[in-house]
Amino acid sequence: MNRINKRKIGKEHEEKAVIFLQGRGYKIIQCNYSCRYGEIDIIAKDGGYIVFIEVKYRKNTMLGSPEGAVDSTKKQHIRRTAQDFLIKNFGTDEVLCRFDVAAFTGNQIHLIKDAF
Repeated sequence: MNRINKRKIGKEHEEKAVIFLQGRGYKIIQCNYSCRYGEIDIIAKDGGYIVFIEVKYRKNTMLGSPEGAVDSTKKQHIRRTAQDFLIKNFGTDEVLCRFDVAAFTGNQIHLIKDAF
């Protein structure tokens, strides 16, 4: 699969994740926030939390679960990017937040709250 198709599939699943999250009461703040540390697919508000959501897709589990693709390096980039977002938007990183993963296997979505 080439890079353009991967980006297209990734974008489609991010859009599906937004609809899924909104249906569960999340208020979307921003999609595809990026800075020098990395990118966060979706930033939302859920109750009193600012939630940073990583969207992962796998056609099937033959190569592992989608959430398994969020390794320690990816988590570190997401945390640093989240910190950048919080400081730029709230003036501090002392904000109640969590990290969720929207994991797609085929057409099925599984939301992992407080994934890391």
